[in-house]
Amino acid sequence: MSTGLGQRMDWLRAAARTFDSKVGWHRVGFLLSVTIIVVAAFVLYRKLHDIEVGKVAAAVVTISIQDVMVAALFVAAGYFTLTFYDLFALRTIGRGDVPYHIASLGGFTSYSVGHNVGASAFTGGAVRYRVYSAWGLDAVEVAKVCFIAGLTFWLGNVTVLGLGFIIHPEAASAIDQLPEWFNRGLGVTALAVLAGYVAWVWAAPRVIGRDNWQVQLPGGPLTLLQIFIGIVDLLCCSMAMYMLVPNTPPVDFITVAVVFVTATLLGFASHSPGGLGVFDAAMLIALWQYEREELLAGLLIFRLLYYLFPFALALLTLGLRELMLGLERRRDGGGR
Repeated sequence: MSTGLGQRMDWLRAAARTFDSKVGWHRVGFLLSVTIIVVAAFVLYRKLHDIEVGKVAAAVVTISIQDVMVAALFVAAGYFTLTFYDLFALRTIGRGDVPYHIASLGGFTSYSVGHNVGASAFTGGAVRYRVYSAWGLDAVEVAKVCFIAGLTFWLGNVTVLGLGFIIHPEAASAIDQLPEWFNRGLGVTALAVLAGYVAWVWAAPRVIGRDNWQVQLPGGPLTLLQIFIGIVDLLCCSMAMYMLVPNTPPVDFITVAVVFVTATLLGFASHSPGGLGVFDAAMLIALWQYEREELLAGLLIFRLLYYLFPFALALLTLGLRELMLGLERRRDGGGR
């Protein structure tokens, strides 16, 4: 039996290598991104071509300042949670010498820039390298930080979406247009895979990668901590969105959260800056219960709170840091 399993694994590896050489995974990713963007553009046109701008402006004004303030607090809590993505990753790769305030700088600025510029794996990685290289991290170590932080993100997403698809499969069906029973099955499968992964890393130390790039995965208890961090981040962001959607008709938080996380992942997959267009199209088509102008008003405010304000703050922070580093180099150079 073990021989048969080994043969099947060899066949799968050979098939993967053949596919990569003949087609290329990067081409698949590019086509997927283009497809998502094209579909989103079509949906947005259908939803917004006859929108009344005056009604949108009026809807923005009617959103209470209290709801906006509470949403802003949840956004701040979400970005605070993001700093622990990097702190956790740094501790995982054995860089406990990097203090929290540097981890928080790397986490906040990399995600703020990555969210807005797009292709966050590259843009966020570049920002992290600029921050952490001053503390002696090389490119391989920064890549490991990005990998562990990304793993935390995906573990949280799998957990939240798995539970959401099981509890409210109709919310996912509004986006993917698949039967509710199928989405519930996807949720069960996702949680089963997640449980299998946790059991796998719990059983023994696991190392992935080869040659000069190897990283030890967090063990079972630390993986549960990863999942918790990811869940808190997503719940904070979902609560921020929930505070900004219209009050009527009433829609429960779990439905909004499932739609929000799914829309966010679609925006992430499209690689468009801030998921622009893709995220909005998914929200508009899934939350059909609301008036378009009122929902659009909430989406616009959310973009200000979650994307534009943190992006401006991140650029200001990075600019001031570069100025201070330049002054220190000039002062050190003058003293020699």
